[in-house]
Amino acid sequence: MRSRLLPLLIILMAGVLLALGFPLAASQAAAQQQRVVVDRIDDTTRFAALAQFVTTRDEQSAANPVDDERLHTLHSELARYQQLYGIGAGVFYRDRTAMAAAPENWKVPPNGELYDAYLAALLGRRAHDPRQVWPWQHRDLAVASPIVRDGDVVAVVVTDSPTGALRSRILHGWLLLAAGEMAAMAIAVLFAVRLTAWVLLPVATLDRVTHDIATGRMKSRVAAAGGPPELRRLVRSFNEMADNVEAVLDRQRAFVADASHQLRNPLSALLLRIELLGLELPAGHTEAESVKEEGHRLAQVLDDLLGLAVAERGGRHLAVTDIAELTRTRTAAWRPVGDRAGVAVEFAEPSAGQEKAKLPGWADAVALSSALDAVLDNAIKFTERGEAVRVRVAAHGDEVAITVADSGPGLAEDELARIGDRFWRSNRHQNVQGSGLGLSIAHALLSQGGGAIGYARREPHGLEVTLTVPRTAPAGAG
Repeated sequence: MRSRLLPLLIILMAGVLLALGFPLAASQAAAQQQRVVVDRIDDTTRFAALAQFVTTRDEQSAANPVDDERLHTLHSELARYQQLYGIGAGVFYRDRTAMAAAPENWKVPPNGELYDAYLAALLGRRAHDPRQVWPWQHRDLAVASPIVRDGDVVAVVVTDSPTGALRSRILHGWLLLAAGEMAAMAIAVLFAVRLTAWVLLPVATLDRVTHDIATGRMKSRVAAAGGPPELRRLVRSFNEMADNVEAVLDRQRAFVADASHQLRNPLSALLLRIELLGLELPAGHTEAESVKEEGHRLAQVLDDLLGLAVAERGGRHLAVTDIAELTRTRTAAWRPVGDRAGVAVEFAEPSAGQEKAKLPGWADAVALSSALDAVLDNAIKFTERGEAVRVRVAAHGDEVAITVADSGPGLAEDELARIGDRFWRSNRHQNVQGSGLGLSIAHALLSQGGGAIGYARREPHGLEVTLTVPRTAPAGAG
C-alpha cells in the first residue's frame, strides 16, 4: 500500500510545484525584460530631448547644417552610446532616413520588430511592451520613442539592443528557481515519506497481527501506536474482535476437551463390558469383533480430539533446538513400527560424510516431536509393505525443514488442497485405520511456535510432508 500511496503523493506535490513554477518563471523573465525596456525608454527619451532642438531637413538646407552644433552633439552621444553598450541607436525621420545613427550606416529595416516599433512611434506610442525574449531565442530587443514638435511626430528615436545578457540573466534566475523547486521537492518527498509512514503504521501492524492470527497465533494483538484517529479506532475494534474470537475458540476447545474426557470414561467401561460379553459368546463371533473394533476406533477418535484440543490450547516453550538430532531420534523411535509393517524408515544425514551434523532452529521440542510423530505415523500407515519412508533435514534460508517422503498412493491435486482439514480423509483411503486428525494436530503443534507444515506430491507416487521451523527467534520467544 505504501508503494502506491507514496508515488501518488509525490506526483501530486510535483504537480503543485510545477503549476507554481511555470508562472513564476514566466513572471521572472518578464520582470527582467521590463527592467531592460525601462532603461531603453530612458535612453530613447534622452536622445529625443537632444534631437528635439535639431533643425529639420528643410531648415538645415537654409542654415548650413554642417555647423549645427546640436546635430554634432547628437551624433557624438549616439556614437559613444553604441561604443559603450553595443546597442544600435538612431534618430530617423518619417521617411526612414537618418537624422543621426550609430553605427553610421544603420537604417530602419522595411519589416520586423524594429520596423513595427518605428511605426508605433510614428503614431505617437512608446514601445513599452515588446514581445517577450526567451533564453533560447537569439533576437534583439527594439524600443522606439517619438519626437514631437508642435503636436506632430517629426522623427523617431530607435534602439536595437542585443539580448545575450538579458537571456543569461533570465536563465540564471530560472536555474535558481529550479534549485529552489528541487529543494522544495526534496522536502516534500521527505514529508510524504514521514506522512505515509505515520498513516500506514497501524495498517502494517494490523496486517502482521492478522497474519499471526490466521496462522494460529491467537495471542497476537495490535499495540497502541500513532496514525490517524480512524485507524486507531480500527485497531481498537480489531483487538476487541480478536479477543472475542479467541474467547469463542477457547470455549469451543474447552468443550471438545471436556466432552472427549467425559466420554472417554463411559466408553472405556463400555469396551470392558463388550470384552466380558465376548468371553461368553462362541469363538469367532463376527458381530462381537465388529463391535469391539468400532469401540476402539471411537476411543481413538476421542483421544485424537483431546490431543488436538490440548495442542491448540497449549502455550509455546521455544528454545534453540538441534532439529537434526531431534529428527534422528524420532526416526529411530519409529523404525521398529515400520519394521512390523514391513516398511523401511530411513534417515538421510544433513551433510554427507559428517556424522551427527547439527542444524539449530527455534522450536518447542516436545511439540515438534509430537508433530513429527503424527506425520511419521501417517507415512508408515499409507506406505505399502516393502517400500520405504525417507526422512531428511536441511536448512533453507531462514528456516530448517524436515521432509518426510512416503511411497504410498499419494493424493490428487484437488485432495492436496484439503489435506490437514479435521476429519478429512480421501475417499480412496477410507479403509485405512485413523481418525483424520493426525495432520491437524501436527499443524496446531507447529503453528504454536511459528512453524508450518506443507504438502506436495512425490513422483512417481507418494506424498511429501515438510515441517518447517525458523532459524532465528520468533517474536516473543525467550
